[in-house]
This record gives sequence, structure tokens and C-alpha cells, in this order.
Amino acid sequence: MMRKQTRNGLMASACVAGLFLAAAPMAAQAQTEIQWWHAMTGANNDVINKLADDFNASQTDYKVVVSYKGSYPDTLNAGIAAFRAGNAPHIIQVFEVGTATMMAAKGAIKPVQELMKEAGETFDPQSYLPAITGYYSTAKGEMLSFPFNSSSMVMWVNKDALKKANITDIPKTWPDVFEAAKKLKTAGYATCGFSTGWTTWANIEQLSAWHNLPLATKANGLDGFDTVLTFNGPVQVRHLQNLVELQKDKTFDYSGRTSTGEGRFTSGECPIFLTSSGFFGNVKANAKFDYAAAPMPYYPDVAGAPQNSIIGGASLWVMGGKKSDEYKGVAKFLTFLSDTDRQAKLHIDSGYLPITKAAYAKVKASGFYQQNPDRETPLLELTHKTPTDNSRGLRFGNMVQMRDDWSEEIEAALAGKKSAQQALDDAVARGNQTLRQFERTANR
Repeated sequence: MMRKQTRNGLMASACVAGLFLAAAPMAAQAQTEIQWWHAMTGANNDVINKLADDFNASQTDYKVVVSYKGSYPDTLNAGIAAFRAGNAPHIIQVFEVGTATMMAAKGAIKPVQELMKEAGETFDPQSYLPAITGYYSTAKGEMLSFPFNSSSMVMWVNKDALKKANITDIPKTWPDVFEAAKKLKTAGYATCGFSTGWTTWANIEQLSAWHNLPLATKANGLDGFDTVLTFNGPVQVRHLQNLVELQKDKTFDYSGRTSTGEGRFTSGECPIFLTSSGFFGNVKANAKFDYAAAPMPYYPDVAGAPQNSIIGGASLWVMGGKKSDEYKGVAKFLTFLSDTDRQAKLHIDSGYLPITKAAYAKVKASGFYQQNPDRETPLLELTHKTPTDNSRGLRFGNMVQMRDDWSEEIEAALAGKKSAQQALDDAVARGNQTLRQFERTANR
């Protein structure tokens, strides 16, 4: 039988219910969500999740929510589409060659330097490594995006294979590499003396910067969209011609347009392999031989070479059209990521480069590089000399399409269908046509 409630009991119940109802919206509003879209998989995905978890545990006002959106191009396209639909994330990870595309998306971005100033967060672009700052800044020095997983290109070497071929020193110049690769073939590495991943990054983009040669006018596009490509010069043509000749007997063997051929190094098939320093995790996990990450080779007769390398990897872009309290949360998260101790640990644990000078100095002072010299190689390349207009980086619209076009021309030369000069002339012509198309789209 139901018990009859007293008037006081009803009032007490109403008060308790009222407290719960009042507390519910307060609890819901306690944290402002910050959406972060990214393109990381495997161990790198774990790194992103841990960074978000650590930030969320460090304070109670904001919550970073991470979402994997596919490959770098997929994530970039998803972000732009979401902005047009009015539901973009707060932060999106974009690979370095998507920089011009992000800049041209009118109203889609909030420059990170502007964001930090408005949010009252301490932010000094000069605290970041110069090669990184230059890549993600305007000609006037305004930093547009936040450096995140930066890397560069190194030459991975199978030291056991070199020993087997009676090669006592790791090659330093391109002629040294060619000679070593021939000895390696004789020693049993018949299908591949040396190779590269990311063929245009290795054999056009990094090659040009490392030799202080222009890829294009206007500081490789960093000083304006209306740039003209110029990488069909004597050194670049000579290098491609060398690869063409060496491909004939597989002293050099082509390994594809992207990173898909990197397993040829860890399997032991290709004992010399140029690719990203971000390959470290896979090498450590899979290589069953002694290895080293050496600087990229250079042509010793090119005056001033080597210069400095350019970065790869990605940065974090803040999307436009968000509320001020959300932007404050984003700014605090970027400050959190910039912490010197955190950057140092992230570098040591993940293989990402430390993005700040202070973090680099801290790791160096700890003696880490004395025991792990491979991990400093890309940093030494990036900081080898003060970046020039030829080696600050590059900023071209529709870069993904252009890389495919340039790769196609390199493949034609390697197959004997075109001379090295004709292939690079055609690569430049096709690229310039793509750039003009991008400018028409960007200026609408």
C-alpha cells in the first residue's frame, strides 16, 4: 500500500529535485570541448591520444576530443569540407605541403600568432627552430600554424651490409653513395644498391634545398602565390641522369612515389635508403641489423653545399569561426604542447623533432644524443646553416597533384622514355600550369 507523503516531505523532495536540475546544466557547461582532427595511425595515434588525455587531466575547463580522419590528404579535404558546411573542428592536422591550400581557404583559418595574442597566452615565434618557423610563417613573419610532428629527410644505412662490402665509412657525397652502392651489389645486394622514399621530396625538393638551389621564384612560393618553378637546372638534371644510368643495373632501384617502399630497407634488401627521419620507429622495431641515420649526401662541386634541409611532417591549424572561450581553450592547449619538458619527452619517446630551441637544448644537455646520435641527425641538417630563400621551405598550391605529376616525369626518365632534361622541363611546365590553376581558384 502506497505511503502518504507529508507536505514537508513533498517540499524536501522538490528542493532535492531542484538542486539536481540546477546542477545538471552547470555540469554540462563545466568543460568546453575542443575538437582535434588528425591523420596519425599506429604508435603515432597513441601519442596524440596521450597528449589529449594529459591535457584533459591537467585542468577542468576544457576537454580535447581527438578524431582520426584518414590520410593526410583525406584529413585536409575533410577539414575544408567541414568548414564550408559550418561544422569544422577547432584544430586540424595538415601535412606541410598543404600549407598553401590552407592559406588560400579564405576565412577558414585563425592564424596561430593572432590566436595566442588574443587569448593572452605567451607566444614567441623566435622560440621555435628557424627552419620550422620559416615554413609556417608569412613573408612578414606572422606564424600561421602551430608546428607539431616535424621531421626531415635522412639517409638510412645498413651498417652490417657496409661491413660485408668492405666499406669502412658511411658515404657523405653522392659520388660516394654511387660507389658504395656498386660495391654493395657485388657483395650480394643485387636488386637494390640504394633507393629513396618520397621520390620528389628526395630528388627534387630536398636535393634543391640541400644545395641551396631554387625550386621556384619568390622564395619557393613563401613570398607569394604567383611563383614560377625553376628546378630544371643543371644540378637537378645531372642528379636525375645519374639515377637513370644507375637504374639500368639496379645500383639504384626506384621504390615508388611515397613511403610504400620503406620496407625494402628494414627487410635488408636496400642497404642505403633516403627517407623521413620519422621512419625511426619502424626501423627500431623491424631492422635486424646495425643501422645509422646519416645526413643526406651532396655533390661536392656545388658551391656552398650542403646548405640546410627542409621540414616534413605536419602542423596544427586552428579553424576560423569559433567562439572566444573555445579559442582560449585552443590557445591553452597549444601552450601545453609547447612546454619544454613535454617537447623534450615527446621527442625522445616518439621520434618527432623537438620544435623549440629550449627543448632541443635540454635533450642535448642531457647527453641523449651522445648515446643516440641518429636522433640528432635531422636536427643537425635543419640547423646546419641559416635558411636562405632557397632552403626555408616551399609553399605551392595543389602540391599533392604536382608531386604526382613530377613523379610521373621521373618515372618516364627512369624507364628511358624521356631524357632527364626533358623530364624535368615537362615537370616544371606541368607544375606551372597547376599553379596558375590554383591561383585562379584561390582568388575567386
